[in-house]
Amino acid sequence: MSFFIRKMSRRAIVQALIALPALSLFRNQPVVDPDEIVEINGWILKRSDLA
Repeated sequence: MSFFIRKMSRRAIVQALIALPALSLFRNQPVVDPDEIVEINGWILKRSDLA
């Protein structure tokens, strides 16, 4: 393991550490029904009207 760390630059290690939290944004996205009824600021709308 230390062999790989010695070969990698500090910049590559920092970029990898920054990218890790970003991966969680793409994981476990719920399936959304476009015809679902939602309330936003007192307005009753279909989700498809918001896009």
